[in-house]
Order: sequence, then C-alpha cells, then structure tokens
Amino acid sequence: MAIRVFIVDDHPLVRQGLAQIIGSQEDLEVCGEAEDSSSAMRGIDSAKPDVIIVDISLQGNNGLELIKNVKAIHERIPILVFSMHDESIYAQRALRAGAKAYVMKKESSEKIVEAIRKILKGEIYVSSRVADQVLHQIVNGPSNSATSPVDRLTDRELEVVQLIGRGLSTREIAESLHLSVKTIESHRAHVKEKLNLRNATELVQFSVQWVDQQNA
Repeated sequence: MAIRVFIVDDHPLVRQGLAQIIGSQEDLEVCGEAEDSSSAMRGIDSAKPDVIIVDISLQGNNGLELIKNVKAIHERIPILVFSMHDESIYAQRALRAGAKAYVMKKESSEKIVEAIRKILKGEIYVSSRVADQVLHQIVNGPSNSATSPVDRLTDRELEVVQLIGRGLSTREIAESLHLSVKTIESHRAHVKEKLNLRNATELVQFSVQWVDQQNA
C-alpha cells in the first residue's frame, strides 16, 4: 500500500510541483491538498494521511499554529515543513511546534523525498546547518551575539510582525488571525518592548525591513 501524503500550501503551483515529486515515487501518493489551515484540518481528518507537508505562510493561522493543532489531534502523523523562510529562524520553531523535518523550497526534489522517508522511520530531518546550530546551543547555550532579535518573540508575535510588514492594519490582522483588536494591540506592545522599539512607527519600519529580508 502506498504512503499517503497530504499537502498544505497556499500556492497552487507549489502543490502541483510537490504532487509531481511525490507521484514519481512508486510507494508514495498524494491523498489530499489544502490552501489554508481550516481546510487542512478538515482534509486531514478525512484523508487520514501518513505524512503531512506544511508551509509556514498560510492564510489565517500560519503553518506553526497548524502544526500545533494537528499534533493535538493526530499526534503520530509526522509533519514536514517545506518553506521559503530562513531555516535559521524557523526550523527550531517548527520542531518545537511538533514538526519532524524542515526543508527549504530552494532545495532539490531529492531532499523532499529523503526527508519524507526519514521522518517515516521516526527520525528528524534538518540541514547540517540547522543540526550544527542546535548542537552548538546544547553544548554552549544560546549565543546572544548570534541570535536574531526576533528569537525573543513568541510564534504569534512573530506572525504579527510579518503581517505588519505586509502592510496590514491592526484590525486587518485581527480579522486574519480571528483574534480581537485588543489582543493584537497587546501583541504589538509586547513586540515593541522585546525589540526596544519606541513607537508604532519604529515597529512598522522594523516589520517592513524584516519581511523584505525574508523575501530577498
């Protein structure tokens, strides 16, 4: 019986590309697709996949929140994150959320297949760069000089920074994340405090620069 893979990505071309890669393997098949978190939860419940591939950037709840929600219900299904976002920032967050692998979209198709097969064996798959980063922190503790400012932020606070950087207002962010305006204002205040930003203007400037760096 073929290994069933469920794909969650908000770009149809990416889903199509992943489906082709998976379909090229005799023992792998795509059992379902979704473009956002809510449809993903419904689809996963219905399809009962053996592996889930998730992007970080999704409409509504992001990939990290989706991973947490999936693991709360389907604890044994291994999850692979396939994302354009810098692994040095997001890989450890994804692993803490419950993912078993992190592959950047610039990697070859062979890496995706390799990661799927590895996590099906109960192993972890990350690049040697991330593995070295994790081992360094275990041995020497976190290095303040090497960490990014956003490492101080929670997953939700980082998500708010991304949305601010994309030009969304507080109300638009609240609607996107299905949270109250007051909650988003609280997140904004925490971000400013943690990043030593003096006002809303500096918060917007930082957020825009951060998003530009991630998309570079």
